[in-house]
Amino acid sequence: MFPDLTRDDVFRIETRRLWLRWPMARDAEAVSRLAGDPAVAGMTARLPSPLPLHEAESFVIRARAANTAGEGLIMALCRRAAPANLIGVVSVTGRPDEPEPRLGYWLGTPFWGDGLMTEAALALVDAAFAYAGQPALVSAAMIGNRGSQRVLEKCGFRRTGESAPVFEARGGAVPSYDFRLDRATWLDRRGMAVGGRSA
Repeated sequence: MFPDLTRDDVFRIETRRLWLRWPMARDAEAVSRLAGDPAVAGMTARLPSPLPLHEAESFVIRARAANTAGEGLIMALCRRAAPANLIGVVSVTGRPDEPEPRLGYWLGTPFWGDGLMTEAALALVDAAFAYAGQPALVSAAMIGNRGSQRVLEKCGFRRTGESAPVFEARGGAVPSYDFRLDRATWLDRRGMAVGGRSA
């Protein structure tokens, strides 16, 4: 899915306020603490609360393996002023049961409300389309999670319907909105024609 460029752990994406880099072993404690917060975990499909340290360590190992294999791009979010300190995660990953890769993300509660998640998601969406040549990305947000829906809308995703996927960590089906962003819409948002010329 992703090219050699992203398969090296020195790969990073810089935005105005953030570094997106590969997760590292030292990030496990922050993943356990921030992602295990009920306010964060409760809005995700797979994160339990609390999130034990050994599970956070396993996440880091799996993320690095997926990045190395090019099966996805799972990035730690860090403020540029503190690139060693993970504050969240953003990812584009494939699933055997889905034809299109999925954008996923979470951000620690101390960092909510400042547009950081949108900034990170926009950067990874750009990477998925530019580096991996993806034709489309999908995502989902719980119906009650207006913040996550806004992130997707600001990235150009369009709501395509409703579903009730099984969220393992939530104990069953959770009503959610489905979202999709295709390459043509992404190019249009970047002000380019499909042929690559400026619009």
